Amino acid sequence: MRIFLDCIPCFVRQALDAARLATNDEQIHEKVVREVLRLTVDLDMSQSPPAIGQQMHRLIRKLVGEDDPYRRIKKRFNELALKLYPELRKQVLCSDERLETAIRLAIAGNIIDYGVNSSVDELELHKGISESLNADFDGQPIEEFRNAINQAEQILYLTDNAGEIVFDRLLIEQILIDKVTVVVKGTPVINDATMEDALIAGLPKIVDVIDNGSDAPGTILGSCSSSFRDRFESADLIIAKGQGNYETLSDIDKNIFFVLKAKCSVIAEDLGCEVGEMILRKGKEFEKRLMMTLLM
Repeated sequence: MRIFLDCIPCFVRQALDAARLATNDEQIHEKVVREVLRLTVDLDMSQSPPAIGQQMHRLIRKLVGEDDPYRRIKKRFNELALKLYPELRKQVLCSDERLETAIRLAIAGNIIDYGVNSSVDELELHKGISESLNADFDGQPIEEFRNAINQAEQILYLTDNAGEIVFDRLLIEQILIDKVTVVVKGTPVINDATMEDALIAGLPKIVDVIDNGSDAPGTILGSCSSSFRDRFESADLIIAKGQGNYETLSDIDKNIFFVLKAKCSVIAEDLGCEVGEMILRKGKEFEKRLMMTLLM
């Protein structure tokens, strides 16, 4: 998915947020904004938003002298999510439709996205959980997703954000664990989950966890390690969380299910949905090739 003009103000706002998290020095804030504006002047609009986000956050980390500006945010939401986890797990286990409930809660966790909304707080998260559990989910391909999980032998689960990764655990626990490899980012970018966050969420105790070797806020295959690309190629099902993974993988011909909340108008328009809508969506390129094969 390419960059749209609407993405540019979001880049600048995101840069200022990161600078303010790292330091109170307004001169550094101004320098960050000016440098990011320079970066946008010669923007290659054919790139995906996370490709620019990767360049931008490398620049920000260098300017503020902080390798993880969102460290405190990630810690706070990991702790909050872990507090909520026992009750949420109980809701899944008591549900007549465990998989659907786990999907709903995994999507609820996708609200913890400081790349899109830097004002999200505990109250908004609780509200998001309630809305996700009660929202209309008709028309979502839950049975197709269930069948894909049952038929797959190697599943890659691409995580998105810290805190959210605890919500992901609820969904991962509904899949045969031996099939699943969970993927986190190689190094910190925005509030995306890294191996440290996976450890806090307790995932390595129940499932194989690897990092993708990249600092892009999505999955840019060319930026990932060769070992991750090998795992991606050999997997027969990819579960991709969040907008960044949708932006980078929506045009890839692979058996992918995207699991996210559409949090901005650009993503919503591409998905053909409303802002705020919960999405479980099969990759369009794989679907297209499948249809062509059936017609031949």
